Amino acid sequence: MLVVLLPASAGAFGLDDVARRAQELAASSYEPRPKVPDWLLNLSYDQWRDIRFRPDESLWRDRKSRFEVQLFHLGLFYDRAVRINLVDAKGVRPVEFSPSLFDYGKNKFASQVPQDLGFAGFRIHYPIKTPKYPDEVIVFLGASYFRALGKNEVFGLSARGLAIDTAGPSGEEFPDFREFWLVVPSPGAKEIEIYALLDSPSVAGAYRFVVRPGTETEVDVESRLFLRREVKKLGIAPLTSMYFHGENDLREIVDFRPEVHDSDGLLMQTGTGEWIWRPLDNPRTLHVSSFQIEHPKGFGLMQRDRDFASYQDLEARSELRPSAWVEPKGDWGKGRVELIEIPTKSDIHDNIVAFWVPAELPKPGTPAAFAYSMSWFGDDAKRPPGGRVVGTRRDFGTFEDAHRFVVDFDGGKLAKLPADTVVRGVVSIAGGDDSAELIEQQVVKNPVTGGWRLAFQVRPRHKGPVDVRAFLDAGGEVLTETWSYVVLP
Repeated sequence: MLVVLLPASAGAFGLDDVARRAQELAASSYEPRPKVPDWLLNLSYDQWRDIRFRPDESLWRDRKSRFEVQLFHLGLFYDRAVRINLVDAKGVRPVEFSPSLFDYGKNKFASQVPQDLGFAGFRIHYPIKTPKYPDEVIVFLGASYFRALGKNEVFGLSARGLAIDTAGPSGEEFPDFREFWLVVPSPGAKEIEIYALLDSPSVAGAYRFVVRPGTETEVDVESRLFLRREVKKLGIAPLTSMYFHGENDLREIVDFRPEVHDSDGLLMQTGTGEWIWRPLDNPRTLHVSSFQIEHPKGFGLMQRDRDFASYQDLEARSELRPSAWVEPKGDWGKGRVELIEIPTKSDIHDNIVAFWVPAELPKPGTPAAFAYSMSWFGDDAKRPPGGRVVGTRRDFGTFEDAHRFVVDFDGGKLAKLPADTVVRGVVSIAGGDDSAELIEQQVVKNPVTGGWRLAFQVRPRHKGPVDVRAFLDAGGEVLTETWSYVVLP
């Protein structure tokens, strides 16, 4: 998408101003920002975590605003300072760093911290649980990462400003937000406006975020991108999460927790209105899935399983991790949603990435713009509005060389259908009979949950991946979203 850069109005600050900065950066050679002193990068996690911003120094606390801002200290993984500015009717002014803003806990190095060190990032607080306490609702920290949550949730998956050449042969490039502008909100404001300048060897960009905290926290995003050089893959609205193991695993993992993940599936809505659900996996080798979609209506990484019994983790509380849904503004045209699943042997690594890849990449010197809204929430019956997959289980079945799938559906009209209703499982295999054989299919009402269970077996005819899809149908009416899975050799 092309954009026209307009001059900012007198006395105002907006996306046009940041876009001009980004365009100037893109017209010159990339210059990485200097790293912080090595001794700060050698801190242990516990040492860095013991450095805490003093709550009484929070920005806007003395203005009786619903919003407050706390800042992060550099060190450990965070090796480059970001500039943070405040914008109000008087203009733009920087937030000055001082070691006195932080409590260094048991650490003994406070006197060694440079007075002009700078900040690693920031977090915004707003009262979403009770009017008396400002909860942490969104964090911008590290590269172009940010994460948010709604009411009664704990932090889980993250978003990024941009993904470049992810899972590509040349290696991934991680752009940075190098400068932020926080628009000072009025005392009664229910939303906050943030601007950010992104930079990397290949791309410079300008971003505008409007954050509306609540039971479902909404983040509107506008971006303008300027390429310095051509890239192989541009990931728009990237989401990053963790999937270690779950109910669809065939490998036996020694873990007291039945499931360990921050997200359990990728949800997509195509331009035709079809909803597609792809359960996540922790593969043995890197696996990249592409879903060709025209005019996408949305995609996101979901945490659907909200039952504590599925996780049994009193510390992580995985059942409270948020889902994140991306909804394009305007027509994104042709492209694909790409899902990248990276093998991991631990739950400390984010190994799931999903983003939109436009079919036509912008050329260097030609501005491009993308706008979208992001929703961070717990459970939501509207995504999708009909029946949904609530469980995917598998084993090697009862036939030689077969894979058996047991897929549970619930929601929509399913619970109201009598057990004697003729519900059909529509199962399709990419490549047809040449790819795999479909055997022993059945659909039954689940008398325990009120939902419906589809069970079938697939026997691959070759050693390559087998793409399988399924949904439930009754009398020609589609009752559910489409379940999608790839049987890997």
